[in-house]
Amino acid sequence: MNFSRYKAMWLTKSVLLLVTTTFSATAWLCAQTSVPLHAKERVPVLVELFTSEGCSDCPPADTLLARLDATQFVRGAEAIVLSEHVTYWNYLGWRDPFSFAAMDQRQKQYVGQFRLEGSYTPQMVVDGAEQTVGSDAAAVSTAVAHAAATVKRDLAIQNAHWLNGALQFSVRGASDPEASLVAAVAQDVSRSTVRRGENAGKTLHHTAVVRAIRDYAGTEVDGRALRLDLPDTPHDDQLAGPFRLIVFLTDHKTRRVLAVAEQTLTR
Repeated sequence: MNFSRYKAMWLTKSVLLLVTTTFSATAWLCAQTSVPLHAKERVPVLVELFTSEGCSDCPPADTLLARLDATQFVRGAEAIVLSEHVTYWNYLGWRDPFSFAAMDQRQKQYVGQFRLEGSYTPQMVVDGAEQTVGSDAAAVSTAVAHAAATVKRDLAIQNAHWLNGALQFSVRGASDPEASLVAAVAQDVSRSTVRRGENAGKTLHHTAVVRAIRDYAGTEVDGRALRLDLPDTPHDDQLAGPFRLIVFLTDHKTRRVLAVAEQTLTR
């Protein structure tokens, strides 16, 4: 017998046996865990975009936020997004129908926290810990990845439902004297046609637009029945669903997000 040929046949059979054994072990482990071996639990990360329909630099950031929400392209992170429309661009001839003063105030708090010269759009704030220009995909990805490296506490939304035009719900895991619970109702708005201002003639697309937000600081919230009212609007279709209820726990001193949860519901 040709020794070289015999050796080659033996090596081939050995490789096939190793591959078969490895595949069988892998398949057995997957069957036991019911998840792919490469799958890893994603860490929830809060991503806030301060934007305006009156700002010509904002549409690319709106698009980036929508892509992050739809594709979750940052490995290891579950991006929970909020689009927060500010009012200070409204003087340019187009009043952003989704803007309200609470968003201005929230952004001003971040201005002080990050020691910025002033508010600007588009601005992305990640987990209350990092901020960057909202259209900078590389910087946003890096900030989200950094946030996902920090383990979050467990936070659970319970019994969320509409009652008399308001959202009723409770939260478990929010008991912490050093932190505050914040709740926001965000609307999935598919499109908005801008008729005046810097974006005149454009059809803009929005994701998770904040319509109401409340900070429950100083209130015992864990397991308690909570209420969040939506704004009065002359047109019911402006508040058509679906909606997202997003709750997050923030540290009193650093404003960092310690926990965040999300639930989708219809109205």
